[in-house]
Amino acid sequence: MRLPFEHQPDRDEQEALAAEAIDSWNAYLRRFPKTKDRDRDRRLVEWSGEGSLIRNIYGEEFIDCLGGYGIFSLGHRHPEVVRAVKAQIDRMPLHSQYLVNPITAEAGRRLAEVSPGDLKRTFFCNSGTEAIEGALKTARLFTRKSHFVSTQNSFHGKSLGSLSVTGRAVFREPFQPLLQDVAFVPYGDAAAIDKAIRGDTAAVILEPVQGEGGVVVPPDDYFPKVRETCTRRGVLLIADEVQTGLGRTGALFGVNHWNVVPDILCLAKALSGGVIPCGAFTTTDAIYAAFHANPMFHSSTFGNNPLAATAASMAIEITVRDRLPERAARLGEGLLERLRALGARHPEAIREVRGKGFLIGIETHNESIGGALTERLFGRRILVAYALNKPEVVRIEPPLNIPEPYLDRLVEALDASLKELQS
Repeated sequence: MRLPFEHQPDRDEQEALAAEAIDSWNAYLRRFPKTKDRDRDRRLVEWSGEGSLIRNIYGEEFIDCLGGYGIFSLGHRHPEVVRAVKAQIDRMPLHSQYLVNPITAEAGRRLAEVSPGDLKRTFFCNSGTEAIEGALKTARLFTRKSHFVSTQNSFHGKSLGSLSVTGRAVFREPFQPLLQDVAFVPYGDAAAIDKAIRGDTAAVILEPVQGEGGVVVPPDDYFPKVRETCTRRGVLLIADEVQTGLGRTGALFGVNHWNVVPDILCLAKALSGGVIPCGAFTTTDAIYAAFHANPMFHSSTFGNNPLAATAASMAIEITVRDRLPERAARLGEGLLERLRALGARHPEAIREVRGKGFLIGIETHNESIGGALTERLFGRRILVAYALNKPEVVRIEPPLNIPEPYLDRLVEALDASLKELQS
């Protein structure tokens, strides 16, 4: 394969590229012990993306209702983000590590302007799990305590620290011992958190909505009660907004639904603008001052790079300017109603439909139904995926600016696929 491939391949080139991609993927990247027939389907080879559409190597278009698990809140290749990143590449792709880069400084300012409360000090990194790692280290450094409280069925990442606070044993057990000072309590139960806090608890870490846990929305009084508990007990509250941040749930940040200000807020996914990987954690002046003794307690070679900062700045600007959280709230509520009506017509397959904004989960009766539904939607050129901690839940995460007719096609495709499953 020639890189870069500068023209649209003809049919012979398509076949050759697709065959090579599938063979190389299975030979060098795939981690499953056996290759399924599906894994040799050349239609799986993606080629380009634009807006809410992904095209495979043959030019077939798929409506992206998966959104890279929350990355593509602005869709694929948003022209303003791409234009800004291209300009930065021509000027300075990476930073010197010595001088002050104005692009990264601007990204920090923009994030501070929209963050809840007095959160203003940001550490930029490259991914969600890195943001969680930084938040956990910051909490320990500031409080001089070691214990964390997390929730069952939560997902906070797969590096060793973030995995330690992820609430699914199947991912943790092969890598034990991890951090030992972690308690897991039921999600949505504020009293359980109060009970689990100890004298050596540094922080409570929560997702505003459990995404990988199956799109679990907490009771409206949950976050306010946990905030009160953390303040009263002298414990930090870490909000993992890696998946919910920047408009996904119908508010700029998930915690905004309940007017709660965490002590540390973690971001990634949508912060990249759908173009360059980017993560961050943001906190207060007082908490960030814990690094004054030695700023090199935590660092990242690529974390402040100007390409990611450019994408983040544009992602924040476009999301706020175009009122995308409000759009996600409005259209998400309508979509949720339609999907619930669909579930009522197909109770043999669907147990429950739930969500907030454009983070929606369709819980089927078992994992095999969820997998079959996902495959049938792929056949109708709609991309969705299951929730990692609850595979029977089919997750819907379209771009926040998805055209409304595409939502109609999603509902129609779901209805047709469910009818096929029933028959």
